Amino acid sequence: MSFPFFKDMPKPNYWTGHFRSSPNLFETTDGEAILAATNDAVQNPVARPFDPKKLNYRPKALKAKIGQVIVPEDEEELPKEAAEGKKPTEHTEIQWHLLKLGSDMRFGIWVARNDRNKVWEGKKFSDLQKLKQELPLQFDEATNKTIELIDVLWLKGNAIIAAFEVESTTSVYSGLLRMSDLIAMQPNLNIPLYLVAPDERREKVINEVNRPTFLKLDPPLSEICRFISFSTLKEQIKAIGHVLRFMKPEFLEEISESCVIEEM
Repeated sequence: MSFPFFKDMPKPNYWTGHFRSSPNLFETTDGEAILAATNDAVQNPVARPFDPKKLNYRPKALKAKIGQVIVPEDEEELPKEAAEGKKPTEHTEIQWHLLKLGSDMRFGIWVARNDRNKVWEGKKFSDLQKLKQELPLQFDEATNKTIELIDVLWLKGNAIIAAFEVESTTSVYSGLLRMSDLIAMQPNLNIPLYLVAPDERREKVINEVNRPTFLKLDPPLSEICRFISFSTLKEQIKAIGHVLRFMKPEFLEEISESCVIEEM
């Protein structure tokens, strides 16, 4: 059985992105096929082996200022990037550019702990000279765990001077929720936060940042996060390549834009 959203998928499990992203309207043929398959499963159940340990798994509650909290692990890159037919390497490409840029500017760099083994065009993240093996433990257990999962960090000594979440698919929630968690747990956190996304997703990202649930934070997420488009990032890297070692992180303010929506 072949569904339209299974077409042109490099690997069989890429279709999961269609279901893990924000709700999408199915093609009629997809809906009918899924309904038929569901009815058939009810009429002809199949017993399948499962791992009891995974069935009984419960995430560990971590200590935070606000009490016991859960810090979910990020999903694998494939489902996150398969949505809307995006290239599976787009997220990895932008991560590489941000890591290389920070390293060339002579900052310490950090990539999300579950992304350390990624490769971009034959170049391993783990081979970057300035890549840190451990982060300075400045906060409580839950905050540290959350920070470790942010896509890219730039560091100067023990200080985090910039944090980047790369969003390239239908759902922009993974990075937003992570940054929202940070603000909720550490309202006085003074780290510049950047959402990096494709140009055509600018409006989507900014609208999501301004959802009521994020505006209720103190301070609101829109006042802390800034937006950088993929094209702007790539253009700036080319433009300043010859003076990278002299650049300061403040230049990010110039190439990014506020996520605050001005009242009419």
